Amino acid sequence: MALQQLVRRAASASPCIARRAMSSAPEASGAMTLNFNLPHETIYSGANVSQVIVPGAAGEYGITADHVPIVAQLKPGVLQIMHDGSGEPEKYFVAGGFSLTHPNSVTDISCPEAVKLDDIDSAAVQKNFEAAKSAFSSAESGSSAQAEAQVDMEVNRAMGAAVGVTLS
Repeated sequence: MALQQLVRRAASASPCIARRAMSSAPEASGAMTLNFNLPHETIYSGANVSQVIVPGAAGEYGITADHVPIVAQLKPGVLQIMHDGSGEPEKYFVAGGFSLTHPNSVTDISCPEAVKLDDIDSAAVQKNFEAAKSAFSSAESGSSAQAEAQVDMEVNRAMGAAVGVTLS
């Protein structure tokens, strides 16, 4: 009975309250700060951006200014960065990593590897996928070599999907 009352109250909440449920401030200030780092390179340090769309392991989600703090594991996919005044997002393929959004509208993204989507060669992705598929097939079942080949296949499949190539 208490659960039904809670659901009814949530459903009848004003749109303004429901809309702000994931934010800590009454209104977003518009700009957030992005730190985007790889082990060997800093892509952004203290950059003001309007939004970041993250390929989270639990699903893709967007981060804007005043977003509720969150820590998320990234899956292989496309990280999109929206700059103020720019219509098209800047897109990177990330192989995984972590995203940490702090209460002060700062988001830190740390990835082992990231490549601008425009720099990906679809023929090389197909070739790498086939090589990983072959390595997987020839590896001993349950071996670390087979596990590594499986990871290579999954990353190349996600990279292929990012550039419009279907791999199977």
